[in-house]
Amino acid sequence: MIQLLYRLLIELTNRKWSSHVLRSFATSKMSKILIPSFSRIYQINLKEMEKPLDEYVSLHDFFTRKLKDGMRPINLDPLTVVSPVDGIIEEVGVISKEHTITVKGKQYSISEMVGNDEVLKNLSQGVYMILYLSPSHYHRIHSPISGNIVNQWTIGEKSYPVNQWGLKYGKSPLSKNYRVITEIDHPAGKVLLVKVGAMFVNSIELVHVGEHLNKGEEVAFFSFGSTVILLFEKNLFYPTCQITPQNIRVGEAIGRIAHKKRKPYKKA
Repeated sequence: MIQLLYRLLIELTNRKWSSHVLRSFATSKMSKILIPSFSRIYQINLKEMEKPLDEYVSLHDFFTRKLKDGMRPINLDPLTVVSPVDGIIEEVGVISKEHTITVKGKQYSISEMVGNDEVLKNLSQGVYMILYLSPSHYHRIHSPISGNIVNQWTIGEKSYPVNQWGLKYGKSPLSKNYRVITEIDHPAGKVLLVKVGAMFVNSIELVHVGEHLNKGEEVAFFSFGSTVILLFEKNLFYPTCQITPQNIRVGEAIGRIAHKKRKPYKKA
């Protein structure tokens, strides 16, 4: 009953017109009046922001804020994989032979999530990691590794919330929401950086230009909360962040490129 009620409420509010209204307000000068209270409620660290609070022209401008140089030092060890976002590591696990992952007790199809069967070939028994961004987090997305972008595509339309309620009662938001997928080729293998849109504002803005990515380089940003999913090929990645949920920041190590002799990662 709760699940049906939740989905009904989301269906009634998560329409193109309501998304348009919300986005129009958030990007308007009128929304600036909400910035101080938003900052206070979500305890935003004002000292690390690129600009003073009163210089942001709209709520959207503030939400997609940049940080001062040096606020997110990048672990430069060539074998280290770093967090692409500030957020919470919700789940870490192994992609099944049937190309599914389990998040909050629900199974998700990787095939449906990425919408490209060609990239599934080497993902079976690879590692996945789910990183959730709340409204309080810095919402710019950076590259977890150095490599070349070999493919990038968009899939999905509507977006359910990706918080705990959304994951529990939504219609498989991680594999059905609006999402932009970037396939990165590292010398040791490929990584999929899946950017999942959240309720109301399906906006994932790509900012990187060119084929090559340096680790820690900005790739895109979210307009209002969301989730990032990392999908690693089999025998590529060995996570060091195995306790969930866990807070993480851009540039901090989440694991290492796996040595060939290392046993495949198995969730505890």
